[in-house]
Amino acid sequence: MPKIEIRKGEDLEKALRKFKTKLRHEGTLDEMKKREFYEKPSQRRRKEVEQAKRRETRRRKEAE
Repeated sequence: MPKIEIRKGEDLEKALRKFKTKLRHEGTLDEMKKREFYEKPSQRRRKEVEQAKRRETRRRKEAE
């Protein structure tokens, strides 16, 4: 679990923003969203293939 140091007199909103940023960098939020609903293995494979296709198309466009 990520921890942040809150300085004396630091605004709560700023501390919360730092915490959310740290969660995002560690991938905790993505992992939570991924595990929120069960995904069949066939759906997972299909999604991975689609992502690979998108990456490949993007890579080819950048190479041009």
